[in-house]
Amino acid sequence: MKGIHVCNETGTLKKVLLHRPGKELLNISPDTMDRLLFDDIPYLKIAQEEHDAFAQVFRDHGVEVVYLEDLMTETLEQNPSLVVPFLYQWLQEGGVYTGLWKEKVTSYLLDHYSGKDLVLKTMEGVNLKEISDIHPRHSLVDLVSDPQELIVPPMPNLYFTRDPFASVGTGACINHMRYPTRNRETLYAQYILHYHNDFKGQVSFYYDRDEFWNIEGGDILNLSPEVLAIGISERTGAEAIEALANRIFRDENASIKTILAFRIPAIRAFMHLDTVFTALSRNQYAVHPEILKTLQIYKITKGKEKYPLDVEELDGKLEDVLKEYTKQDHVELIRCGGRDTVAARREQWSDGSNTLALGNGKVIVYQRNDVTNQLLREHGIEIIPIKDSELSRGRGGPRCMSMPLYREEL
Repeated sequence: MKGIHVCNETGTLKKVLLHRPGKELLNISPDTMDRLLFDDIPYLKIAQEEHDAFAQVFRDHGVEVVYLEDLMTETLEQNPSLVVPFLYQWLQEGGVYTGLWKEKVTSYLLDHYSGKDLVLKTMEGVNLKEISDIHPRHSLVDLVSDPQELIVPPMPNLYFTRDPFASVGTGACINHMRYPTRNRETLYAQYILHYHNDFKGQVSFYYDRDEFWNIEGGDILNLSPEVLAIGISERTGAEAIEALANRIFRDENASIKTILAFRIPAIRAFMHLDTVFTALSRNQYAVHPEILKTLQIYKITKGKEKYPLDVEELDGKLEDVLKEYTKQDHVELIRCGGRDTVAARREQWSDGSNTLALGNGKVIVYQRNDVTNQLLREHGIEIIPIKDSELSRGRGGPRCMSMPLYREEL
């Protein structure tokens, strides 16, 4: 399966992009956790075991699993002339600006790493002590620097493959992420989608990583071939949604006719739309009940006459809006934590609302969310719980950790 084809959230999943947590997690420390957007430091060995089990669930259900690190390796192998430009761009975005240091670090990497090891090293980061030809007597900066200091910081959030880009129909958004530590992750998507043989020339681009406005993949849900939902959230702004809408509506091949913008509280606990709202089946959704009190929904369609867009705020309950725009006779909202406020807040924090559908009514969930998982079972949803003691420390669930590349139609 080449290219991208994702026109819904719950059709049978056929191909998914993952990233196995690597040594980048070992470069998180207590003094860098906040900057790297972690609340705690995962134990790598267990995180990898949990992630491997997560990947096996996909394989057991006939889903082709591809890894970000493998696709990037293949991209550079297919296009050897891109290796040095990629490294220079990676260094520039990692905070290495001088020509001398770019040459020094590039030479070090090319002398010591190749293929997949090189790609993984760019994800892991580079510290000062690794560069063997430093002469502190000739550089004040080198003399006063801690040898453990990272010249290029790690990208420990990479295992949340949902956010750097988003599959939209047969196209993609390469996102401009809110925080610099994550925005660097989109570099891999840029190279893979433009140059890898499985994607080159086969993907429409609706957003670019160099755009000014922030948008992230966890805020983008393909409700149907005609309807896209996007969260206005802590990580995604209304300006980016307008820019994205304009590009989609100008694409004659795009089937999307309506964009529903869901305005949720812009707080870290909610972060993205998919931390409080995900699809379980064609007419069932997991939702965090606290967004229902303040949720605002705006309909965006192609404009008429001199205006590129038409925008209006929708009245009515969430289930009524979903019923109308997804053309269902009945829509059911299953509340994370049920009617228990404490359970709802606790299990939303541990991604009880962040489910990932393998097919219509069959979803992967974190096993720790007992209350929500039992409610899903009671409403006829087949759940596949996965262990999450370490993966969940990064603040993301099964949907956050996966980017569908191909889903069947419903």
